[in-house]
Amino acid sequence: MRGGTRRIAPIACAALLAWLGAWAPALPARDKDPNALWAMVHNQCVPASQRGQPAAPCASVVPAGGGPLGYAILKDRHGPAQYLLIPTARISGIESPLLLRAGAINYFAAAWQARGYVRTALHRSLPREAISLAINSRDGRSQEQLHIHIDCLGMDVYTAINSALPRIDARWSALPLTLAGNPYRAIYLPGRELTANPFALVAATLPDPRAMGAQTIAVVAVDDPRRGAGFVVLAGRSDLARGDHGSAEDLQDHGCRIAGASPEIASSSPPPTGTSK
Repeated sequence: MRGGTRRIAPIACAALLAWLGAWAPALPARDKDPNALWAMVHNQCVPASQRGQPAAPCASVVPAGGGPLGYAILKDRHGPAQYLLIPTARISGIESPLLLRAGAINYFAAAWQARGYVRTALHRSLPREAISLAINSRDGRSQEQLHIHIDCLGMDVYTAINSALPRIDARWSALPLTLAGNPYRAIYLPGRELTANPFALVAATLPDPRAMGAQTIAVVAVDDPRRGAGFVVLAGRSDLARGDHGSAEDLQDHGCRIAGASPEIASSSPPPTGTSK
């Protein structure tokens, strides 16, 4: 037995070191280096993908229209199923005017198409209403590269949105309740797929597009008894004076408790393959 242990240990250690080497850039440096996400995508994921290799440490890299620019999907360290969509172009965050240019990639729509990664990571099916998208404001983020959080919706937020749904329509209006203790505006979008660009929707309501840096956005899928499948786009604003950092990510549950919710929330449909369309 001792001899067998000595033979197996180097193999196990080599495998462990290889795994740690692949994921090391996603470990402590991300808490201290505001450019860690950009470095991973630009220096590792994209070059590997261009060589025809797995895009590690990213799950995938999707070019835009066959060109070099597009986005990457990266598993976040926090939670069992949280993923990030990160542009392969250098885009600082929600305040970037590049997001509002004609022909700009609809990163929210791309993030919605990548929701299968969450389901696959959980090894179970989830209804579309259990998955949400979020981007934090300039005050509420730790990274200086745009990233959209793809993860489960918090159960309390699920309940609150559905209770307010009859009063949410195709025009922006203030929610009659707070979410995670903070006020939000909301607008309803019909359809099973996200075609409108939430960045553009929010920017159109501001007197000065430069105010986008203080905004935070969440996209929540809903199934309205009257209107059918759709989305609620939520827009908040950082207000440091009252302790609001503008973090719509707070509306998500990185522990994904909604996955074990009651049958009326759970879905019996098979999970998608986990690849973005």
